[in-house]
Amino acid sequence: MSALTFHADLQRWVEEVAHHCNPKEVYWCDGSAKQFKELADELVASGTLLRLNASKRPNSYWAHSDARDVARVESKTYICCENEEDAGPTNNWRAPLEMKATLTDLYKESMTGRRMYVIPFSMGPLGSEFSIIGVELTDSAYVVLNMMYMTEVGNSVLEKLGEDGRFVKCLHSVGAPLGSETESDVPWPCNPDNTYVAHFPETKEIWSFGSGYGGNALLGKKCLALRIASSMAKDEGWLAEHMLILKLTSPAGEVHYIAGAFPSSCGKTNLAMLVPAIEGWKAETIGDDIAWMRFGKDGRIYAVNPEKGFFGVAPGTSYKSNPVAMDTIRSSAIFTNTALTEDLDVWWEGIDNGTSAFTDWQGNRWDPSSGKPAAHPNSRFTVSASQSPKIAPEWQDPKGVPISAILFGGRRSSLVPLVTEAFNFSHGVFMGATMASETTAAAEGQVGQLRRDPFAMLPFCGYHMADYFAHWLELGAKGDESKLPKLFLVNWFRRNEAGKFMWPGYGENARVLKWILDRVQHRVEAKETPLGLIPYTNDLDVSGLNMSDHELDQLFEMDIEDLLNEVDSIESHFASLGSKLPEALRKELDLMRSKLV
Repeated sequence: MSALTFHADLQRWVEEVAHHCNPKEVYWCDGSAKQFKELADELVASGTLLRLNASKRPNSYWAHSDARDVARVESKTYICCENEEDAGPTNNWRAPLEMKATLTDLYKESMTGRRMYVIPFSMGPLGSEFSIIGVELTDSAYVVLNMMYMTEVGNSVLEKLGEDGRFVKCLHSVGAPLGSETESDVPWPCNPDNTYVAHFPETKEIWSFGSGYGGNALLGKKCLALRIASSMAKDEGWLAEHMLILKLTSPAGEVHYIAGAFPSSCGKTNLAMLVPAIEGWKAETIGDDIAWMRFGKDGRIYAVNPEKGFFGVAPGTSYKSNPVAMDTIRSSAIFTNTALTEDLDVWWEGIDNGTSAFTDWQGNRWDPSSGKPAAHPNSRFTVSASQSPKIAPEWQDPKGVPISAILFGGRRSSLVPLVTEAFNFSHGVFMGATMASETTAAAEGQVGQLRRDPFAMLPFCGYHMADYFAHWLELGAKGDESKLPKLFLVNWFRRNEAGKFMWPGYGENARVLKWILDRVQHRVEAKETPLGLIPYTNDLDVSGLNMSDHELDQLFEMDIEDLLNEVDSIESHFASLGSKLPEALRKELDLMRSKLV
């Protein structure tokens, strides 16, 4: 397929990569439904995709990955800047020239026997000052289909780029060349022994090799929208954050927008698609994963969701936990590493539809007595956000939406109260900088270990984490405190002595959001604690929950000894970030310790 651009730099780059990677042809993606269907049909024919039951899941597909390629590979993810100090201790660093030399060797003829797809895409609404254009070159048609759901793809992007527009160069290969036209392929080509996800913030490039899965391969998502964008945001005075954006309308018709930072599998998608359990409240989705935020002319912070789709964790998603997501994925979705039912519908643990799996996530007959899950814990669905029945009308407003409150949260089985308000913006940055969560299956490593995940950005910040904290503090100092969002720490995951969750969660979380908005509107007072401000019992609406005063009090209990241990843990966390840590955060820690002592 011939080139569809007059952009000389883009055309030259495509030709250079094609010459080096040696694909059998170059295919320009125009973003059309016709092209989507043609590629999907090819992947069904090759065995990469399975077409699901059309009567149950129309226009939907299932894929299963190589068992060694199932999640983000944080250990193989690099920030490649000239000075190692700029990457900081939380990132893997390699010198740009060294990394490019390594990858240039790997890319040599890596696309032999395959097509090279050119994917022009926009993160954010075309024409918005928030938006960034990228072009991904890949040898994976599976990536093309997912990018068409997740971003604006095609001719409209090329038209906006024009002849000399700025774009981020995103190069991806699964690293599995075919030796000859007759060599048989595999359904999920990858190269897990040589996987790299490399970011070059100074030249605005992303080079990914070896993995075909998720954020390792869909380079508009975590790679561009967070790691590269966060570096751009630091230089240009805005924020690129791992945050949902939720629209809330009260029974009185008041509209507020809330952003929230939660590590993967900590209820972020469920909150973004909240169905309030309290009468008269309405919730609508702006975005479920990423927020780009800037100051508006009125001094408030405005946010856009730069994505056009949802890439959600499937296990645990059900009509009980997230009915909006379940309705969204009823058609025109791609499922990866879920299980299958006998009649070719998808299934996963927690789906709660009364049907058990027939085939596991690897395509084998599932034996429930094996003790192994039928769906991979990090199995995913990809779907257009426009399909959501609760998508807000303004979800692609190029001006963004004004943010009233920002939530930080993670999985903490003890210590952290249900909701805590920061004393001020600086203290809120301290909350975000010290948030921790029990690890999940969305990343490599053991599940259930506690790790500090500042702002839920530990795997996604494209520069030194201490400089990132300083950037937040600087933006806060520039703003009018009365117009800045109020900052809160929430924890839906506290457990009692029996190990059971103490808070019902899901739609009941609207009760906490109601209190948060009451605080934003200065309608209720709050109680001061060493951690921050918490609700007075009478101000948190628990009507109908059948929760005793003692059970409610337990959600906010703070053991002094545990808190002092937390101070020590935070001190070690700060020490690991080195001398760049802003003095304001050290002062916040000292203040917390003094209140406890």
